[in-house]
Amino acid sequence: MKIAVINEVSSCARNQDIVRAIEQTTDAGIINIGMKKPEEEPQLTYIHTSYMAAILLNTGACDFVVGGCGTGEGFLNAVLQFPGVVCGLVNDPLDAWLFSQINSGNCISLPLNKGYGWAADINLKYMFEKLFADPAGQGYPLHRAKSQAASRNILKKLSGLTHHGMKEILAGTDEEILRTIMANQTFRETVQNTGDAFASIIPPIWMEKGV
Repeated sequence: MKIAVINEVSSCARNQDIVRAIEQTTDAGIINIGMKKPEEEPQLTYIHTSYMAAILLNTGACDFVVGGCGTGEGFLNAVLQFPGVVCGLVNDPLDAWLFSQINSGNCISLPLNKGYGWAADINLKYMFEKLFADPAGQGYPLHRAKSQAASRNILKKLSGLTHHGMKEILAGTDEEILRTIMANQTFRETVQNTGDAFASIIPPIWMEKGV
């Protein structure tokens, strides 16, 4: 499994806490997009990180995204505007386990400033322990597993109906957003390494401009 860590500028102080907690609880590969420090360029808001998360997931560059912002709400709402993303707001270990078992998503949003106090790093560690403790999608309670799986399939189809494809979304997006996210070296190299998967969603005119 490849896990991408993407946090915006207001929560850059939490980046290493997130990476450390994942490293302590799973042997998954980590793609640390950042942000790692406040002076880092480009400056990423949750708008930028939501685009990055969606592109990473839709190109198969990663299997799971750990995102977040000050409250977790901004990134959550932004990333859910894209196809192929199932994201949950996770505050504690029980949230993490239930999201894994019931929703079986591919992205979480963390509140990284609000309530981030004493032992917050320990809470992160316990969250990742529970998030990846059991195979996803087993259901809870168990007698609801079949119904929950059916709902996930319906939601996946609904997402396809209610969202444009990534190529169409990016074609209609302000080019400055793409310039900003492509200026992040780790992100750029990661998605470009997917080859045709990345090329298939990037509008040709943006590639021609070397955005």
